[in-house]
Amino acid sequence: MNDTTTTRSARRALAVGAVALGAGLALALGAPLAASAHVHVDPDAASAGATETLTFSFAHGCDDSPTTALAIDIPEGVANATPVVQGGWTITRELGSNGVPTRVVYTADNPVESGLKASVAMDVLFAESAADTELAFPVTQTCAVGETAWTQVADDDQDPEELDNPAPVVTVGAAVDAAASGDHHGGAADASADDADHDDAVAASTGSADPVARWLAAGGLVAGVAALIVALVRGRRRA
Repeated sequence: MNDTTTTRSARRALAVGAVALGAGLALALGAPLAASAHVHVDPDAASAGATETLTFSFAHGCDDSPTTALAIDIPEGVANATPVVQGGWTITRELGSNGVPTRVVYTADNPVESGLKASVAMDVLFAESAADTELAFPVTQTCAVGETAWTQVADDDQDPEELDNPAPVVTVGAAVDAAASGDHHGGAADASADDADHDDAVAASTGSADPVARWLAAGGLVAGVAALIVALVRGRRRA
């Protein structure tokens, strides 16, 4: 084999390795991004008979088209919903016959570019009848071009991670015991304990989020690096 043939073989091997590594990197970066392309609700757990401030956040548009509005449907089991006024959004409500909002629409004063994180919030009073249930808050994301309906709810035997467009879901626990919790003001120690419990719950949720995406990302990266190493070894042997 002459020097020209050896050089071409080495370059071809390096090219194959580079393509494999690129594919691995694309999977490593793309899997977590795809898994995070949802409308999230925080917190995702609440108590019946209590009011919780729910924050709905997103960091993507509709196929990269900027977001112009979020419409959130209020499910049965919610006794009241009060949108939180914040800069950057104009709020409108559709009210039921009992005066409780059935839909809240947040219209962006300026379209939110894909890749920027934004959020809207509302104070939600969960009815006592909603205890020990899961309430879905379907969200319609309207963009400059197109829209995405985040309305899918997993069946009892279905993994929510399998859904393409899952609706944000809040798990409602047992009703609050007013006698045990004391007055609404409470003490500083109780407030600190509640904050610590909430922080722990958020941390646990974050740590367990999207495990499949992380394993896929790690596997893709390892495969890409391995392919590049094999290509380099073959190139040296041929040389």
